[in-house]
Order: sequence, then C-alpha cells, then structure tokens
Amino acid sequence: MLRGVEHKLAILAVSLCFFTVEWLRGHLATREITPSDWRLDLLATGTLAAASPAIVLCAAGLASVISPGSAGAWADLPVWSMVLLFLVGDDLLQYWWHRASHSVPLLYTLHRAHHSARYMSVQMMYRNNLFYYSLMPSLWVSGVLVHLGLGAVYPVYLLVKLSVIAGAHSSSRWDEQLYRVRVLRPLMWVMERVISTPSTHHMHHGRHTHDGVTHYAGNYGNLLFFWDVLFGTARITRRYPPSYGIENLAPQPWQVELLWPLVRLRSDEDAPHAAPALSAAPDVQLELR
Repeated sequence: MLRGVEHKLAILAVSLCFFTVEWLRGHLATREITPSDWRLDLLATGTLAAASPAIVLCAAGLASVISPGSAGAWADLPVWSMVLLFLVGDDLLQYWWHRASHSVPLLYTLHRAHHSARYMSVQMMYRNNLFYYSLMPSLWVSGVLVHLGLGAVYPVYLLVKLSVIAGAHSSSRWDEQLYRVRVLRPLMWVMERVISTPSTHHMHHGRHTHDGVTHYAGNYGNLLFFWDVLFGTARITRRYPPSYGIENLAPQPWQVELLWPLVRLRSDEDAPHAAPALSAAPDVQLELR
C-alpha cells in the first residue's frame, strides 16, 4: 500500500505525466492563458495540497472526540466494502456537492474559478476557491472513514480517483483515439458510462451551449460518471467543445477567484451572484474584507 510521502509523490507523478504530454504536444503554446491564470492554477493547487490532508486529519480528530473508542472500528471490513464506502461517502457525495455548486448561487461563486479557465489542462483541475474545498463534505466524510479504520485503502483509492480526474481534465484526450478503434467500441461504450473521460468532462467545461456539445448543467461525476447516468444528468456525444470558459463572464482578478469573499470587487457588495453578474474592468480595485 502507498503511504505518506510515497503516496504524495505518486499523485505528483501522475499529474506531471499528463502535464508533460500536454507540453510535448505543444498545448501550452496554443492555449488561451494569462499570467493571472498561471497564478490562480498554481496557488489553488498548492492550497489544496496543504488543505485536503489537514481537513481529513481534522475530521478524524473530531470523530475521535465525538465518539471516543471508535478509532479502527471498521478496520476488519473486507477491502471491497471499504472501497464501496469511499465510492459512496466520497465520490457520490462529491457528485451531489458539484451538482449543488451549479444551482446554489453561493456555492457557484466558490466553484466559478474552475470554469473560468479558457482551456482544459491537468494544471487547472484543482482550480477552485479556497473555501470550496474547505467546505467540501466528501473530504470530511473521508476523514471520518479513515478514523474508522479505512486508512489503508484510502491512499490507493485516492490515487486511482485523481488519475481519472487528471485524465478527464487534460487537454491530451486519451479517449479520442480509442473511439476510432472498432474492436474497442464495446469497451469504450461501457467505460464512458462508468468513469469520467475527457469527452464527457470537457463537455461540462464548454463555453457556449449553442455549440451542440457543451453540457455544464450535467456531467458532474468525478471518479465515477456512473452517478450522472444513474441520476439523469449524463450526456455522451464523444465530441469536445470548440471553446471553454463561462459565457458572458468578464475576467476576474485571481485574488477574487481564489479568496472570495475575503477579497472581492468593490462593486460586488451584495450576496453572491452567479458569475455573469460580476464584471471586472482592467483597472478594477480590490477590497480586502
């Protein structure tokens, strides 16, 4: 089993592999990216790298206080049931959190940074507001499950999940060539209904609904796309949007995207609105709250 530093290095290696492929294919030179995007992507990734383990440990600590003596209570469960508990307690819960983030204005404002990128890449897969991850229920539930004795399974489960998510966000579309292989069509039919693929997830990041591909009101799955199939939010076209981002959204300073509502536009004095309600002039002033 992977633990500690080895686990973190494995996740970093997966991300670097996808990023290297994007670089070798010349994607970095062609994507629509600004210095503000680079700052936001790197800071958001660094923040999550520090925050997610802290949240899991904090949840485990709270569980031990609330229920003394419960540590390791489920440690003797079979591995398959531990994986199932993570799929439900982490991945399914994250599906509903993600889905809610596209309908609840407050959550959408925290999640908006993930969709404001005009490109797809493994570098932006963690691009979210700081408080989006801090409040994410699945991270807290994962901490409780680790406390209950599922810690040996969690690193491997997380590595598999993040590998799938990295592949789904990458501009290197691993599924594109496989769709063209006739003998693989039955396998791909099943796979694209089970896990998130570049095609299904890129559709969720499309910029214009009129392009016939974009489906940002669905395809919410992270590891398992099956949740979208099960709950009726799936769309499968095996196509990719011609552009990415949020329709009719003026660019926001990276400080606003990462730290709202601690830092926000002076004109944004009300409760959180959907992203298009905000606009940023080139000389916009920021206010620290």
